[in-house]
Amino acid sequence: MTFTFGIYPGGLAGDDTGVITPARPDDPARITAALRELQGGAGEFLVRAYRSYPGGEHTPERPERYAVEGRRLDLVVQYRERSGELAGWLDFVRRTVRTEGHRLALLQICEEPNLDLPPVDGSIPNVRRALVEGVVAAKEEALAHGFDRLAVGFNAVPSFDPADTFWTELGTLADERFHRALDYVGLDFFPDVFRPVPPSQLADAVRAVLTGFRRDALPRAGIGPDVPLRICENGWPTGPGRSEARQAEVVAEVVRTVAGLAAELHVTGYAFFALRDADSAGAGLFPRFGLLRDDYTPKPAFAVYRGLVQELTN
Repeated sequence: MTFTFGIYPGGLAGDDTGVITPARPDDPARITAALRELQGGAGEFLVRAYRSYPGGEHTPERPERYAVEGRRLDLVVQYRERSGELAGWLDFVRRTVRTEGHRLALLQICEEPNLDLPPVDGSIPNVRRALVEGVVAAKEEALAHGFDRLAVGFNAVPSFDPADTFWTELGTLADERFHRALDYVGLDFFPDVFRPVPPSQLADAVRAVLTGFRRDALPRAGIGPDVPLRICENGWPTGPGRSEARQAEVVAEVVRTVAGLAAELHVTGYAFFALRDADSAGAGLFPRFGLLRDDYTPKPAFAVYRGLVQELTN
């Protein structure tokens, strides 16, 4: 089973209320150099990018410039249409496949549709139907245009609320066309970030979240063990009380734990969030997720992630 790595390379980030504007603009030359270094000798490395409907804005800007030298895009199309209409959305999804399909490894339909926070799609009316119909439309368009390698999927975050109805509601909407079209499901999770985890329990926490997602959440939507699971966003920010040395340790332990579960849980990839800080002087958790500081100087975790990519893909 092939296991692929990737990263989100932009400076723009979200927090629990909206969007964090980067302290410094993206520097494409430095981004390219960092991506090349992380990829090393790996035959494939994925570059995560986001595009919104309506509007069509990308972050990072012009992500296609990074989809070279064996790198392909892991592109997220976000459903941000508060009217709940779907016709324009589905046209947008199909057009994205037609124009970008040759450089896409993954096309993720919607961003965290089970999380009701402003920066992500779970706060948008009709997002579940947009998800189901978007997956079907994307796969049909990909096959019609010969993009057989393009994997279409969606992502979600862990839910610890026993009253959460997302997965059962999705299962009600999901028909045979959806299940036939679905190539993967992604998980965004950030252990020891929003809920503290003692260092001695970190690996067990990772195992528990991934196992619960695979064996409890996905079956409630009728999604079986044959559908691959990918880690789409995972990271650990630095800042006051959160040292750069500890970030490097967390990256190593989480990635090794995920890779160790690959065969058992059919996990086929991992993407880190993010390449660089939005603002290395920023307050709170969200501005400092990067492997690099906002001036592109490396934290210790950069070399750790680079080494893991080489070790676990060769």
